[in-house]
Amino acid sequence: MTDFVIHRADSRGVGDHGWHYSRHTFSFADYYNPQRMNFGVLRVLNDDHVEGGMGFGTHPHSNMEIISIPLDGDLEHRDSMGNVSVIRQGDIQVMSAGSGITHSEYNKNSNRAVKFLQIWILPREKNLTPRYDQIILPSNDVRNQFVQILSPNKDDAGVWIHQDAWFHTANIDEGVELHYKLKKQDNGLYIFVLEGEVDVEGHLLDSRDGMGIPNSDKVKLISRSPNCRVLLMEVPMK
Repeated sequence: MTDFVIHRADSRGVGDHGWHYSRHTFSFADYYNPQRMNFGVLRVLNDDHVEGGMGFGTHPHSNMEIISIPLDGDLEHRDSMGNVSVIRQGDIQVMSAGSGITHSEYNKNSNRAVKFLQIWILPREKNLTPRYDQIILPSNDVRNQFVQILSPNKDDAGVWIHQDAWFHTANIDEGVELHYKLKKQDNGLYIFVLEGEVDVEGHLLDSRDGMGIPNSDKVKLISRSPNCRVLLMEVPMK
């Protein structure tokens, strides 16, 4: 495997507004790097930290599949479709912005930070009807196997989006080897390490490192730490 890209955690862009601190894997807001615009249809991967009681006021989106995965704390969501909800660690939220939507996001708690991943995927079609969904993910007690949390299929495990993409998480014990087989030809795989260390095809990744593999049908992972957690994002490359 020779065609890959590694994004080390400390090489990511920084957004620091005091109450909001974010690391950007790809170009976003004031961070611009022409070598880091996207990985296929994966356009944004932000690692966000919002202080207690703070958040993002009402703002618009269109033609983007926006996925939020809380890592710690509680995030309150409100949107122009009338949805009001709180997502917590163990949940996943998807908002298909489609033809246009406005929403706000706030830390539900005043006494603790909320940490979450915000991921944007380009949809396969533009100007679709906006939609919102959130689910509780399977328990973190599931170990040493891939757990699907997102797909293109309404009746499949996890939330669904308007794109031929599949997301999986895995909690892997030290020394355990897993093999991920891509579901669609010409898709690529982006691996983001949430915690611990993992060997991906001979390349050691640490916490918050990312690795994009655009041209393989199967990828091998071996945990190198007792508590290894990874997020796998399979996405179209065109």
